[in-house]
Amino acid sequence: MSETFTWGPATGIGSMPGGDARETAKTVTGSFEGAEQGIPHLAELPARGPGADMIGRTAGMLVDLYARVEPSGWRIGDRPGRDTRRARAWLGEDLDALEEFTQGYQGPLKVQAVGPWTLAAALELRNGEAALSDPGACRDLAGSLAEGLREHLADVRRRVPGAQLILQLDEPSLIAVLRGQVKTASEYRTHRAVDRQVVESTLRDVLAVRGDGAAVVHSCAPDVPFALLRRAGADAISFDFSLLTERDDEAIGEAVEGGTKLFAGVVPGVDGRLSDPAGSVMGVRTFWRRLGLDPGSLAESVVVTPSCGLAGSSPAYAREVLAHCVRAARSLADNPE
Repeated sequence: MSETFTWGPATGIGSMPGGDARETAKTVTGSFEGAEQGIPHLAELPARGPGADMIGRTAGMLVDLYARVEPSGWRIGDRPGRDTRRARAWLGEDLDALEEFTQGYQGPLKVQAVGPWTLAAALELRNGEAALSDPGACRDLAGSLAEGLREHLADVRRRVPGAQLILQLDEPSLIAVLRGQVKTASEYRTHRAVDRQVVESTLRDVLAVRGDGAAVVHSCAPDVPFALLRRAGADAISFDFSLLTERDDEAIGEAVEGGTKLFAGVVPGVDGRLSDPAGSVMGVRTFWRRLGLDPGSLAESVVVTPSCGLAGSSPAYAREVLAHCVRAARSLADNPE
């Protein structure tokens, strides 16, 4: 990551409701207008169907590996088919919309993709088992993903030359992979746990494609492995703040002191009544005091986000949430104690 990298105070996780790429890009870029307002991001619109979902979108980025939709989910195939073309077309549509609303933009810009381990847990081999069942398939998948992300980031840089890119890897299945909790096709057994060093080194290789940009790993599951993700090269870790327990205190304290940014998911991602902005970050302030950290470092260390993606919310609520994240981050900066 470049030493001059600038982070914004708030951002979204990735997914948004609806299927209108232009309207969504307008909303996201309007909500987060750069380092002072927040970090705009390339939104995902899974309501459009297979290929716009997080697995399908990332499968469409793979190089020399292809996937198609089967009744059981996404399965690796020999050649690009209708599903691959559709995933790539939707990504192109989203990129066109983002480019339109970031003319002359300079500042942080985030793109998301599924990480290698969640992808290995979700994509099936020809025999119907997850790629996770085959170490060689996992290596091939990670290599293909890294190459695809390298091309994707280069494309975004061409389209938005003033952007400082942040690559976010979504790894909701990472804990299940580490603990051997991913079910086999029969659902009677689980796949063997993957060695932590293998998980770490694979993540490190994929995160390295960010170049002089920054990298964040997102997981909205409990027990996020903060230390492992930091060793793998994550500059920031994104998580659902409500799932933290005191078991996480030491690892998070070390992360903050080591300069790792915390993307704290504090705003509910599904429709409901929002508290006042100060109330949304009250728990973060309390947490900071419990860890004995300098309140003055709060705004420097924390990026305020929704608790997870917003695909399940209404468009009006999603807009409200993004604006609320910006206001909550401002409250954190203005009143750290």
